[in-house]
Amino acid sequence: MQCEDQCSARCSDHQVEPLAGTAKKEKRLVVLEFPGGWSRDVLDGGTFGEELTAAIKKKLAEAGAGLQLVRKPGRKGRTVDALHVYVVDTRAATCVGTTIAQVSDLLELDLAGAESSPRFAPVTHPLLLVCAHAKRDACCAIKGRPLARELDDSFGGEVVWETSHMKGHRFAPTSLLLPWGYSFGRTSVADAARITERAVHGVYSVLGNRGRGTYGPTGQVAELAVAAQLEEQGETVHWGELVVRPVEDAPAGEADSGGEPEAWERVEHRDGRAWLVGLSSRRVEGVVASCGTLPKQGTVWEAVRVEKD
Repeated sequence: MQCEDQCSARCSDHQVEPLAGTAKKEKRLVVLEFPGGWSRDVLDGGTFGEELTAAIKKKLAEAGAGLQLVRKPGRKGRTVDALHVYVVDTRAATCVGTTIAQVSDLLELDLAGAESSPRFAPVTHPLLLVCAHAKRDACCAIKGRPLARELDDSFGGEVVWETSHMKGHRFAPTSLLLPWGYSFGRTSVADAARITERAVHGVYSVLGNRGRGTYGPTGQVAELAVAAQLEEQGETVHWGELVVRPVEDAPAGEADSGGEPEAWERVEHRDGRAWLVGLSSRRVEGVVASCGTLPKQGTVWEAVRVEKD
């Protein structure tokens, strides 16, 4: 059963999970512009051929990096004079970029030391990558491509890109905000435009935020809980101001809801403030991971206690 044939089979139409805590973990990324066709897995040999794919895999492993393919939306993204390459460190929230003539030129770049390489220059604007990988999951094409096109029409330049699969297509339309490494999902055009506009000015967005991929699920949920609290209090939070640290000694006491917390995270603000966030897990039914697959049970984390430390 394909999701094109039956709307109810689209994985992203089954919204039983909260967004927070679902971001893919990724600390270093190579973002490569490639306007050609993308196979189901861009590193399965179908996109670049077996030999070049093997060489790219080795290069990425040496750099400790993942790969995202990108292209500009619409026809203009299918014909380009040069290919953009970005190397992103989401922990440091840095991005450097260059261009190459062909994909094989990627093998000549210093991806591990790109930040200090003369071939690369600092990139000072954010990148919003919107998943539009139709061969991986139809939801990304149905919901992602129109969103990418609308956003690109509004922001232009090198800010908005279509991108290959990055997990979480059940939250389509999905996007990845770089260089900070935040994933977003279930965003309307208006919401995504607001997120992008705020990102251009360095302002944090709780709306549609699935979490920062530098942290695990509990860290993602904890940071978002603190950010949401600050936002509700009228405070403007900027990207990079909040950092999640492990908690050595968990506090005692009852949780605000949901019983005793199972896990704790410490969220620190750059100005010195800190919060302890207690988290509990629960089971959810009806999670459809991909279009055409059967619903299954999943586990989600929720913040049940937030207190100043």
